[in-house]
Amino acid sequence: MAKDVFSVPVFLLVFRETLEAVIIISVLLAFLKQTLGGPGRDAVVYKKLVRQVWLGVALGFFFCLVVAAGIIGTFYTVGRDAWIAHEYNYEGAFSLIAAVIISFIGVALLRVGKMQEKWRVKLAKALEAPVATSGSRAGWLKRFAEKYAMFVLPFITVLREGIEAIVFIAGVSFSAPATAVPLPVVIGLIVGSIVGYVLYRGGITARLQYFLVASTCLLYLVGAGLFSRAVWYFESQQWNNVVGGDAAELGSGPGSYDVDKSVWHVNCCSPEFNGGGGWGIFNAILGWTNSATYGSVISYNLYWIAVITSLAVMRYREVKGHWPLVGAKKGSVVTESGDEAVRT
Repeated sequence: MAKDVFSVPVFLLVFRETLEAVIIISVLLAFLKQTLGGPGRDAVVYKKLVRQVWLGVALGFFFCLVVAAGIIGTFYTVGRDAWIAHEYNYEGAFSLIAAVIISFIGVALLRVGKMQEKWRVKLAKALEAPVATSGSRAGWLKRFAEKYAMFVLPFITVLREGIEAIVFIAGVSFSAPATAVPLPVVIGLIVGSIVGYVLYRGGITARLQYFLVASTCLLYLVGAGLFSRAVWYFESQQWNNVVGGDAAELGSGPGSYDVDKSVWHVNCCSPEFNGGGGWGIFNAILGWTNSATYGSVISYNLYWIAVITSLAVMRYREVKGHWPLVGAKKGSVVTESGDEAVRT
């Protein structure tokens, strides 16, 4: 009887996708509260940026509903699920974009502690400056990303997580009673949102530097997992094309993975099969998979090498006043914020 009103796989998957989204959203909101909120701060800029975050969340949710409606409509009219045929390519693309954005935001968060006032001014200028249509496409994208920085990441995150959750729920609804879907969806959203609120409250009450370091580490863990999963999704799509269907439907045993590209595989603990359970949550936060490939393992390590190298190079420039292998400019000094200034 309980299975007719509460589908555990649906709850676990909705909770997992909600958790991954709210981690990023709560970190962004707590960051804005710490740096721009409160008395004596720029309330106008703070409110605009908070609106950007929630607008990104709302539009991401709206578009994932539109996409999901199109997928379900195609299933019933054409007789097949057009999304499933290339699902992992879409998932990989979204994951890759989110990982890149998270990487840049992580660097920015670490530098905020030393340059709070500079960042307030920079954010204010970016909001007020128009996005010019003239100039190169790269320059336009850079100005757009600066002006709407707090909109892009929540939008991409909610869109990706929402589509994945809705597609799974739609699949379950075709084989399970419709009464087993609404309750676990609502409870999954509520529980995930509660976890996000706890993270947000913890972020705004912690000391700024501790919060920045902890949130940056958390974001990079999520970013590394997303980058590795992007490669895994692309490789899994190739395997799906070989077997002529969704290999995940075979479970976690033989036939569900490409032996030639496998680094390790265990016939359990799959984050993809039947909602994923707790392994799905590990997948959302840490990028866990029960079937690692050469590409997913190498990309995970390359991501951390790139992050560590970038932070080391930035720290070198902050201390020395110039980039490694590049001589310092004559008469230049290093300011407290790490920027180079010319001695007069």
